[in-house]
Amino acid sequence: MTAQRDFLFELGTEELPPIALPELERALAESITAGLAAAGLAHAGLKSYAAPRRLAVLVRGLPAAQPEQLIKRRGPPVNAAFDKQGAPTRAATAFAESCGVALDALGRVTEGKGEFLSFEGKKPGAATVSLLPGIVQAALDALPIPKRMRWGASDAEFVRPVHWVLMRFGDEVVPARLLDTDAGATTRGHRFHAPQALAVPTPADYAKVLREQGFVLADFAERRERIRDAVTARAAALGGRAVMDDALLDEVTALVEWPVAIEGRFEEHFLALPREVLLCTLQEHQRYFAIEDDKGALLPLFITVSNIESREPARVREGNERVVRPRLSDAAFFQAQDRRKPLADSRVGLDVVTFQAKLGSIGDKVRRVGALAATIAPQVGADGALVARAAELCKCDLISAMVGEFPELQGTMGAYHAAADGEPAEVVAAIREHYQPRGAGDALPATATGTALALADRLDTLAGIFGIGQKPSGTKDPFALRRAAIGVLRILLEQHRDLDIGALVDAAVALQPVKTATTAAEVREFILERLRAQAHEAGHPAEAFDAVLASGSTRPLDLMARLDALAAFRRLPEAEALAAANKRIANILRKSDGGGAAAGADAGSAHVDAARLTVEAEKVLHRTLEAMAPEVDAALTAGRYNDALTRLAGLRPAVDAFFTEVMVNDPDPALRTNRLALVSRVREMFSGVADLSRLPG
Repeated sequence: MTAQRDFLFELGTEELPPIALPELERALAESITAGLAAAGLAHAGLKSYAAPRRLAVLVRGLPAAQPEQLIKRRGPPVNAAFDKQGAPTRAATAFAESCGVALDALGRVTEGKGEFLSFEGKKPGAATVSLLPGIVQAALDALPIPKRMRWGASDAEFVRPVHWVLMRFGDEVVPARLLDTDAGATTRGHRFHAPQALAVPTPADYAKVLREQGFVLADFAERRERIRDAVTARAAALGGRAVMDDALLDEVTALVEWPVAIEGRFEEHFLALPREVLLCTLQEHQRYFAIEDDKGALLPLFITVSNIESREPARVREGNERVVRPRLSDAAFFQAQDRRKPLADSRVGLDVVTFQAKLGSIGDKVRRVGALAATIAPQVGADGALVARAAELCKCDLISAMVGEFPELQGTMGAYHAAADGEPAEVVAAIREHYQPRGAGDALPATATGTALALADRLDTLAGIFGIGQKPSGTKDPFALRRAAIGVLRILLEQHRDLDIGALVDAAVALQPVKTATTAAEVREFILERLRAQAHEAGHPAEAFDAVLASGSTRPLDLMARLDALAAFRRLPEAEALAAANKRIANILRKSDGGGAAAGADAGSAHVDAARLTVEAEKVLHRTLEAMAPEVDAALTAGRYNDALTRLAGLRPAVDAFFTEVMVNDPDPALRTNRLALVSRVREMFSGVADLSRLPG
């Protein structure tokens, strides 16, 4: 066994994009892990690090070399390797030379219908130190960086300029040149506290050296907890509690190497601003942590996390207070400007703001949304008059001064202004809610009016953008259509709204100024494909989704109910045989001369003549079908698909006997037609839930 050593790789750069830092750390660790596995290099564990100016990976217990490599190669066919006299051809000698052995050391192997020359041998594994540069370079190349950059005269490309590379394998510096930078044995500390090169005695000492000598906490998770603890403690000392937003905590963690929490204050009169405005200013614009009292009311305090341990923290505090004050003053000015006129007065201004060149203005969109929301309102139990008023006002804040400065507050500021104008509470709520859900995990609209408006807004966007041919492609989705479709599905499924996507999409497309003959079908398919993904996440296989989709339903709640019922049915002992029988029936109907209609949407129109049933097995199947039909039909009508399939499972003995004893394609045309109608009836009853012929069996 070869001796084991630790391996350390660190890439030192200019400040990395904070939002992307956790993903870069994860991707680098995963790629290096995969590269080591592909090279056959086992190890005792891998630890990754990420800070604003560095990405690093520590691998424990790597062997000094790969294990011995077993080589298996297949050469040319024997009939091409030797001529008619048995003398070796150039194909044979060239293969032997490439294997590094004499011709008589080659073997033969039979594969398929041919016999080939072959070689089996062993070679010593490559030295690990020779493999590491390639593994690391491949990992760097695979990092998810949308846009790479070059710097100086270098041809290397990375997300930020690279300043140093550290690569140590035990005591040995790995000779490598990555991103136009030679690997060395030293790291660098904090940009101001410890900018000099720092020696790392062993790879395992990396984090300790940076912490104790470099003023850097290299471990992202450790740094995050340090910030959380410091901010929480500082807020408690000030008599409040920090508003701890996880996304903000992650971003601040990615911005600092040596976190130091410092409090600040702003004037109390700014507390008259809406809470969302204060949080947007403090958190999203300044990366500060707001502080609230035990009742949830904001205090005129904040905590910033500095990246330096200042000798004069008071000056750092004053500097941050000096920055936040004019931002809050601007917000107060914008609010005063917006309140000079009622929200409804802004409606006319929406007609001069373009939504999309081919789809008209935002005013045009508002009118389409209002018309579509009026169609949806009775289906969700909303008051038509409230929906109409909310639709008129829902986009008015887009031309307000406050939303112009804080775009993320659209809907929120409209709701505040509507409330101040005395609009009905449900209209106020709907203006805010029609943007919900804004993303994964976000709250759904809580009012019926908000639900109608949220659905209409998203469906209008989907129909319009598909209508002008700008549907998403690959990873590009500039109009966030995937998010819109998922939002529609979340509202329908999580609120148990049994609405028909097909009908809603048709209505939305009909309102568009630009559309094609296939627009509605494309939008329906797009939304249902998002439903397929959700069904897959819930454990339903693709063939099950295809089976229920073949029922013709385009109601997401109904489709999920069918999927659940189908999943329960497939656990029954009769399921596999009945799925196979349905597949057989589908094939019979497809191949029969008169089975085209029966195999398709009109399968139920075929009539079974009981007088023409001559074999006992077909009589039993017919009697069984007719006996259970009323109960099954009632269950299907009520949407009790599980009950319907459980009852239909009782068909198995009759179906098995039928296919054992009865020839469907009888030479007698009358018998054949009658039997085709009988099996079509079997297929029709199952198809009330799903097309079982699409299932394996």
